[in-house]
Amino acid sequence: MELKIYNDKQEVAEQFSAYFENLVKDKAEFHVALSGGSTPKIVFDILAENFGDKIDWSRIHFYWGDERCVPPNDDQSNYKMTLEHLFSKITVPEENIHRVLGESEPSREAMRYANLLEINLDRVEGIPQFDLVILGMGDDGHTASIFPHEIALWEARDHCVVATHPDSGQKRVSINGKVINTAKEVAFLVTGGAKAEKVKAILKKTEGFEAYPASLVNPNSGNLIWFLDEAAASKLR
Repeated sequence: MELKIYNDKQEVAEQFSAYFENLVKDKAEFHVALSGGSTPKIVFDILAENFGDKIDWSRIHFYWGDERCVPPNDDQSNYKMTLEHLFSKITVPEENIHRVLGESEPSREAMRYANLLEINLDRVEGIPQFDLVILGMGDDGHTASIFPHEIALWEARDHCVVATHPDSGQKRVSINGKVINTAKEVAFLVTGGAKAEKVKAILKKTEGFEAYPASLVNPNSGNLIWFLDEAAASKLR
């Protein structure tokens, strides 16, 4: 595991974007699972602005680690956010964008998306393997859309699961923990002081840390990088 700490959210996004460009540059094909959230939004802006003509986007296939069960034009849609901040600003083939159909019936869509991953990705012991999974972490220690109250979904038999937000009750489609941990690389983007307590619990393995789904991220490849800002890392010292 690698820990990278930067001054603020902007620097985290800049450094992650450079890491991403380096990761994809020699690959004939690259399959990445994206995350929603405020830090990825800045990442997408930087990728479009600074790397728009440096990366061959035709070689990159985009997926989502999780998606809210809303239409693609809804402001809560991770796809909509990515479209506005990245896809609309770069030249990427339509067939390279593999969105979760948030407008579909959740359990049916989870099955369809799991099947899509099986078809499109190489598999390791039956589990689809991404080249990179980008993750965020919530204030409650959730990652993708695996929340603490549904932590059992981490080991679900199906590659994609239907999760329920603990407060709003909103349904979400999410990849499970086996898919996350089978990825060749996993990168956390975690910023803000509200995350500091959970970052400390997970990285220092303090009492009760196992209750947080983000603590279960441990890719078989050993390639795990945490990109943190000073605020999120403030309790590590």
